[in-house]
Amino acid sequence: MNSKLDELVGRLRRQKLLSLAVILFTLAAGIVIGTVITNGVKARDQVVAPGAAPLAIPAPVQLQSPFVPIAKQISPAVVNISTQSTIKQPTVRRRQPRNQEPDPFEDFFDRFFNFGPGAPQGDIRQRSLGSGIVVDRNGYILTNRHVVEKADRIQVKLLDDSKQYDAKVIGADQETDLAVIKIDAGKELAPAKLGNSDSIRVGDWVLAIGSPFGLEETVTVGIISAKSRDLPGAGQFQHFLQTDAAINPGNSGGPLVNLAGEVIGLNTAIITDRGSYEGVGFALPSNTAITVYNQIIKHGRVSRGSIGITFPEGEQTPALLRSYGVKEGVFVQEIVKDGPAEKAGLKPGDVIVAVDGTPIKAGAQLVSKISETPVGSTVRIKYVRDGKPAEVTLTIADREKIFRELTGETQESKEPGEASEAKFGVTLQNLTSDLAERLGIGSVQGVVVTDVDPNSFAEDVGLARGDIITEIQRQPVRSVDDVRRMQRTLKSKDDVVFKVLRRDRRGRLTSFFLAGTLP
Repeated sequence: MNSKLDELVGRLRRQKLLSLAVILFTLAAGIVIGTVITNGVKARDQVVAPGAAPLAIPAPVQLQSPFVPIAKQISPAVVNISTQSTIKQPTVRRRQPRNQEPDPFEDFFDRFFNFGPGAPQGDIRQRSLGSGIVVDRNGYILTNRHVVEKADRIQVKLLDDSKQYDAKVIGADQETDLAVIKIDAGKELAPAKLGNSDSIRVGDWVLAIGSPFGLEETVTVGIISAKSRDLPGAGQFQHFLQTDAAINPGNSGGPLVNLAGEVIGLNTAIITDRGSYEGVGFALPSNTAITVYNQIIKHGRVSRGSIGITFPEGEQTPALLRSYGVKEGVFVQEIVKDGPAEKAGLKPGDVIVAVDGTPIKAGAQLVSKISETPVGSTVRIKYVRDGKPAEVTLTIADREKIFRELTGETQESKEPGEASEAKFGVTLQNLTSDLAERLGIGSVQGVVVTDVDPNSFAEDVGLARGDIITEIQRQPVRSVDDVRRMQRTLKSKDDVVFKVLRRDRRGRLTSFFLAGTLP
């Protein structure tokens, strides 16, 4: 019995020793393997980046910048505008004599206006992008006229809102390229704060905000480079703020903002050889925009005063003024028939020197003074004729009625009983010295045909883009206003004769006459 017990105890001791040996072996093997792995990792780390310490993500730091709160404040009032429009694309732009090669001057306009053999034919759909500024919590938005002009559909996108809101045009002003549109967002919007653009100075910091190339809520920074900048081809009421803040296609209609967070301009134009930003941009001053906006929301159009005269473009030479007996003033070049100036007795050659006691030294000053005077008001005009001072009182008339657009596009309907005005069906541009130099035509006087309406009188008589009209009805043409004045004297069934300059296929300017009978 004892022997069996001793045998059992011995067996248990041997099993215990065996288990202990297995455990010790396993621990030893783990230590060896861990040491090998650790040494391998250390060796690898030392080979890849010896001496390198790990990096840590630092805590956020709010840097001080005056632009950040301004951008945050104004951005909710800046909208993205997309439009869709149908463009009537004529298949024939000019009547060419048989077997005549295309005119290289016409080719220049084909490239500029995207017409020609490679251009699409027939009606095409066009999409464009722009920006706008919410100026009223009820959904009224200021933008550029060219952003929404001739659009079949206008859609507006707000900040942090994926919905596209359809907009309608409340009114537009061609003279300043401004428009007012409205959306119904079903909620009150956050309007921008408008500032006084007269307070901005050359060198002041500004931010330009908009949707360049469709990139919404883009903010760029620069300074005011110049004030009251007049551009070739711009209207008499467009005196721009110049800035080096980046402005690109799609920025049009967006705000130019000062460091107080106030909108002091609407981004409108750039000067470029490539179609994109090259360091020079232009914004229409907020004071001009506010005046236009107030008239549009009240009357649906902008009414400006006029006395019915024209004067030479650009600065008037001292020699011209001295020859008429004055040192400063505005030389009256032409008098509009039946206008206030003619009724009051003013004549070509008179020099206007004061309006209501305010000295007048330049044409822009005269236009500003008269246009801001309410239609129907009377003003005292002091002028000099043949070296002798004189004064006359006249009544301000509506500029829109006196100087109707050549294409027939106006902001008002025809008055009852008013005679229909003859339309040529062309778009014209004044032939400035700069444009003449670019086109290589020397000191020719006239107006340039930039477009011809299909099936119009102009197309019937053979006028074409690139033509330079120098005479109508044997009277010299020096400006678009001359054409408008002559056009008002014509009626249906009248014969009209144009004297035109056109380049032939060898690049030579050729003078010839075109004639037709108004329909």
